[in-house]
Amino acid sequence: MSLAMVFSRALDGLEAPEVHVEVQLANGLPNFTLVGLADTEVKESRERVRAALQQSGFAFPHNKRITVNLAPADLPKESGRFDLAIALGILAAAGPLDAVRLAACEFAGELSLAGELRPVRGALALALALRRGGSARTLVLPAASARIAAQVGGVDVRGAATLAEVVAALLPGDAAVPLPAALPWPRQPAPPGPDLRDVKGQAAAKRALEIAAAGGHSLLLVGPPGTGKSMLAQRLPGLLPPLDDEEALASAALAGLTTASADAAHGRRPVRAPHHTASAVALVGGGSPPRPGEISLAHGGVLFLDETPEFPRAALEALREPLETGRITISRAARQASFPARFQLVAAMNPCPCGWLGAPAAVGKACRCTPDAVARYQGRLSGPLLDRIDLQVEVLAAPASALLALPDGEASAAVAARVAAARLRQTERQGEPNALLEAGRIDEYCLLDEAAARFLRSAAERLGWSGRRLHRCLKVARTVADLAGSERIATAQVAEALQLQRVLAQ
Repeated sequence: MSLAMVFSRALDGLEAPEVHVEVQLANGLPNFTLVGLADTEVKESRERVRAALQQSGFAFPHNKRITVNLAPADLPKESGRFDLAIALGILAAAGPLDAVRLAACEFAGELSLAGELRPVRGALALALALRRGGSARTLVLPAASARIAAQVGGVDVRGAATLAEVVAALLPGDAAVPLPAALPWPRQPAPPGPDLRDVKGQAAAKRALEIAAAGGHSLLLVGPPGTGKSMLAQRLPGLLPPLDDEEALASAALAGLTTASADAAHGRRPVRAPHHTASAVALVGGGSPPRPGEISLAHGGVLFLDETPEFPRAALEALREPLETGRITISRAARQASFPARFQLVAAMNPCPCGWLGAPAAVGKACRCTPDAVARYQGRLSGPLLDRIDLQVEVLAAPASALLALPDGEASAAVAARVAAARLRQTERQGEPNALLEAGRIDEYCLLDEAAARFLRSAAERLGWSGRRLHRCLKVARTVADLAGSERIATAQVAEALQLQRVLAQ
């Protein structure tokens, strides 16, 4: 009887806990048993491993009783990432591999029947977990996955194309052929997006877009069809500063949980625009095992919800907690998974079912919706959800003279420069964008002069605002002051923030 152990990692949300792959070869009735709360994909590795070993020229112990245990036993394991570790465990139990070199590595990779290594999901999550745990082990992955994981500094990542290459690197003595260090994908700048100058007219909406970008605020655009709501939303990512290295790694790691491919545009803020038929699970995540939803895939970037009232009510209400906390926790009977979800929400909607409420007579279409129908339609966005949206802007049709004229607004590059300067002020002052300020820090950083304080107090009492809405107005006013380069918030800046607070009658 012989025993070998190989190190690997599972995926549990964005975490990657360590897994010990224990392989025992014993005399007895020939059998291949795999235990340790393995999913169907993992159990099917028995056939892949058997064929891959034979096709790679290694002897498979047909006359032995093979038992593979994936420990810890109470941690669910899924996908084919354990194929490589299981195959190496079988060879190590048979004796030809160097135990010291084997113990100095962690392995993940799916095997083809011909012994080739196929990419796996979560390569970045594996490397981040290895660095977070302070382990000195080398991470061995399929070549494509290794190039993704190599973006994580401080981790020795090696890539291989076949099972035979990995075995050759683990042979005892001088017979070993070391695997080459993986080189990360070359970082490419994000291609230029649509320019804000293409949007003609809509000066107020453009100003709101600049404020939203400068402070990281959520934004609701309300207006008739064809007024430019989607055009404005599509230009928000071009106003935002690029992600720093840590933010880019977190964003890419989340994307890597759903795909094994790489995003070459490192640092580009993600933009997600799900269709209005998306379910609550598609938006916030779920399934078995839990996978990240659209709000997590938009982490560090923009989530654009067009035709927002058409989304299922349950899906919209599920956004309330992530908008406040920046995380989503998915609880099931057997397990719980938590994903970051710090996104910037941009929602767009028509003011009524037909869409023409408030449109000028020159448009040629008059709204025929009853007041009750309008109230029911706007009521699809609940008060608590609206209370969590910082800016609400009405986008009306621009006159034909403005649409036919040459572009007269600022280009995205000029606005982005002001946004970057305002973000820098916020980072130096408080270490985060204004939208993320918690209640305890608002009094410290959102300083009002005496006249502005009286003005805001009077407006809040007249409008019957909640504490959350008052705090959000203060944070928006702080952003307006940052764009103006002002240390204290003046009355004019509070007034501009007030104008961007309420469009829907709720």
